[in-house]
Amino acid sequence: MSLSIKKEIDSLQLFLSYLIMNENETTNPWKTLSQEEKYDNRWIRVTEYQVINPGGGRGIYGKVHFKNKAVAVIPIDESGNTWLVGQYRYTLNAWSWEVPEGGCSEGEELLICARRELQEETGLVAQRWSLLTTLHTSNSVTDETGYIFLAKDLQQGSSLPEESEADIKVMKLQLEEAVEMVMTGRITDSMSMIGLLMVARSLKNE
Repeated sequence: MSLSIKKEIDSLQLFLSYLIMNENETTNPWKTLSQEEKYDNRWIRVTEYQVINPGGGRGIYGKVHFKNKAVAVIPIDESGNTWLVGQYRYTLNAWSWEVPEGGCSEGEELLICARRELQEETGLVAQRWSLLTTLHTSNSVTDETGYIFLAKDLQQGSSLPEESEADIKVMKLQLEEAVEMVMTGRITDSMSMIGLLMVARSLKNE
């Protein structure tokens, strides 16, 4: 077999492997037999599905649907400072340091929501905005989508916390210090961790 024919065969095999891999990534191996809504309120809906899993076995799968989109903001000033918000999280029964974040209701523009959350929690108003990334917060149990924004050209104003945020504390610190809090486990909120690390890497590469 000539070298040129062998290269053509290798290229064809690589292409076929790519097609098979791509098909596996887009074909759903789960089969839904039925579904039943188990719980519903203003913020979430819980649905139970009777399913056949990829191995062929029958079972149940519960999905939590969040009615709001999750939005987080990483504010950065010209000196490399960022802002964290601390509050007691009822679900964790623990205090949590996080970046400013909140929920974007159906029909609301993501950027409008991000602007509101930043001002409500920190009093900051930003002139420059960019979307850092989109993520799935916990894809084994929920279809919730999160959006992380970078905010620059900041001006300090007055915060307007909601009633449920009456206990919040705001901390201004260097981005490097916030990243250290991520690396040492003092920040455990997933959107905060991802956003802070992405911004730190981005600024390092500038």
